[in-house]
Amino acid sequence: MTGLVVAMDGPSGSGKSSVSRGVARALGVRYLDTGAMYRAMTWWMLQQGVDLADPAAIAARCAEPRIESGTDPDGPAIHVDGVDVGGPIREADVTGAVSAVSAVPEVRARLVALQREIIGGGDIVVEGRDIGTVVWPSATLKVYLTASAEARARRRSAEVTGSTVEAQQAAMATRDKLDSTRKADPLSMADGAIELDTTELTLEEVIAEVLRLVAKRRSSEAESEADELRSGRDHIRERT
Repeated sequence: MTGLVVAMDGPSGSGKSSVSRGVARALGVRYLDTGAMYRAMTWWMLQQGVDLADPAAIAARCAEPRIESGTDPDGPAIHVDGVDVGGPIREADVTGAVSAVSAVPEVRARLVALQREIIGGGDIVVEGRDIGTVVWPSATLKVYLTASAEARARRRSAEVTGSTVEAQQAAMATRDKLDSTRKADPLSMADGAIELDTTELTLEEVIAEVLRLVAKRRSSEAESEADELRSGRDHIRERT
């Protein structure tokens, strides 16, 4: 049985990575970046010269690479066949191709299985686009981070050397459309998720709000467990 699982979903630039790592660090739990796993798969496909316009070609080879994802919020390393690809997976060629690779059902099936295996290891904060809907619908807390298109583009352009806000906004609009309309596990807000708009909030404010939600959910669960225990004791007394 797993303990605490915080599912952090949302589109690019909404702050998922920074918030998720901050929350995991504050709680003293593990952290998983599922997007990095799809980027790692994309990097490998590019290295192998796979035709990324051909979903069948991607599906035929997606079982080959060994993808290992670290869970330390202070240094979440990602390796493919023993090679550290933390830097290369953030390059423009991978960013431009990851939506096509992640839309292939066979890719998603393989990586979701790996993600579930990691989550099953205990307390964790997990970020992605389908954590609350597909990967772990029974998460303790499901948060859907969002922000205005301009805010998201501004944040991303600050991370990418030589990029402009306008260019990032156009690229994100394209990726949002691909991610939300793909047939396999499209980006959407999970049932029971709490939507948190980060447009006007600082990173520290968002982290504090998620921590508050975690504490509230834990308190609610503790009360429910206490109620069940009292109910069980009452039932025993009635029988005796």
